[in-house]
Amino acid sequence: MSKKLYVGNLPFDANADELREMFTAYGRVLSATLVTDRETGQPRGFGFVEMNDGADEAIQALHSAQFGGRTLTVNEAKPREDRPRVGASGGQFRGR
Repeated sequence: MSKKLYVGNLPFDANADELREMFTAYGRVLSATLVTDRETGQPRGFGFVEMNDGADEAIQALHSAQFGGRTLTVNEAKPREDRPRVGASGGQFRGR
């Protein structure tokens, strides 16, 4: 069964290929994605890596490692909780 890992504090100029390459040393990487801001398209400084094997070893080796001058945070991703959306259809603004 695969594990999805959260990778935080990434440099803003990092790319998915670099992320994949970093984790390949610990096992087969199924996917590597960087999260971007929906509106601006700019990187948000974190991403996710999905691996079949070696996820625990990757966490041990890469958590607190230096990458692009930044100290990485690597841990098992937690499921995203449903949260209310604030915006055009569900916001609190009641203008006149």
